[in-house]
Amino acid sequence: MDEEQAPQEARYLLQKTQQESPQSLNQDIIELITTIVMYKFEQLSQREVEEMLGITLKETRVYREIKQEGREEGRQEGEKSLILRLLNRKVGELSPEVRQSLENLSIEELENLGEALLEFNSIADLENWLEIHQS
Repeated sequence: MDEEQAPQEARYLLQKTQQESPQSLNQDIIELITTIVMYKFEQLSQREVEEMLGITLKETRVYREIKQEGREEGRQEGEKSLILRLLNRKVGELSPEVRQSLENLSIEELENLGEALLEFNSIADLENWLEIHQS
């Protein structure tokens, strides 16, 4: 199926699904079609895909999952940013090596570091903590 034909086929399948399928199966088929179209046309915006299909993506599971992933990534980036600022104030400017080590921490490790940094007095305390927790 080429890119010009895909939107028409997807709209046709969505309309047929809404007309002929039981409600429980209907939503699963809509989810599948929407997911396929979103991956095929990943360069398009949400609004463009919605217009192409004639549906609202906010109602789909794939939209909710993407939104949740975005929230989690945003939370993690926010925590990293806050911890970097706190560390800079507490122990001074961080070296590129230390910054890289911090980038590799999981969300749980970042939370633990956030608590531990209250006890730090120098950059050596941070480096020791990283050595222990990255082994």
